[in-house]
Amino acid sequence: MNTTPILHVVENAADLVSKAADFIVSCAREAIEQRGRFVVALAGGGTPKPVYERLALPDLAGRIDWEKTHVFFGDERCVPPADEQSNFRMAREALLERVPLPEANIHRMLGEIDPEAAALASEQELKGLFRCERPALDLVLLGIGADGHTASLFPGTAAVRERERLVVGQYVDKLGAWRVTFTPVVLDAARAVLFLAEGSGKAGVVHEILEGAYRPDVLPSQRVQPAAGRLHWLLDRSAAAGLRTSGLASDQ
Repeated sequence: MNTTPILHVVENAADLVSKAADFIVSCAREAIEQRGRFVVALAGGGTPKPVYERLALPDLAGRIDWEKTHVFFGDERCVPPADEQSNFRMAREALLERVPLPEANIHRMLGEIDPEAAALASEQELKGLFRCERPALDLVLLGIGADGHTASLFPGTAAVRERERLVVGQYVDKLGAWRVTFTPVVLDAARAVLFLAEGSGKAGVVHEILEGAYRPDVLPSQRVQPAAGRLHWLLDRSAAAGLRTSGLASDQ
């Protein structure tokens, strides 16, 4: 990988939740102090959910100026927002409806409409908020799948190789389903990217992504390399078990 990841290893899943929530608060405060607002893209999946629930608790929620916070999503399943598979629904129930975040500051992907139309709408929202062609989000949260995918950038899909569009509709053959996803274009423009992974089931793919050969078509998570931002990986000890940590900055 060309961008050296900053590796954070904690003892267990509970510590991962705590450190991730603190990291988000720190990014929010820094962004608002320096640029007047905080723009974050949330991830779906089981690992981020307890992080969002932690952020919603009063001791941390009170440390973020929600009026100056804007929330996007790294990807979305093509389902209605109330569907149990919706990333938006998970984030809304875990965090968004529990903090004083203005409705206008929530920029969900429209999973219930045509995927390409949803992608175009999301791209226009990004460009409209930032008033530029290459928006730099303050923080993008990402998870990883056992196959090395992140967001809805799946192995062998065209979205992994996208160089112009910020958001695309992507049919994923292995799932037999459509997704809407950020592309590497917007991920690589972020000021900070934070990957989250926990559990021994992720140890093998984490090792391949961070210490294996660079094969982004096979391991799309490798494709995320912020050009001017910081690339962080937050792992519990089980997920980090296969790493040698050579060549990685670490705060272990």
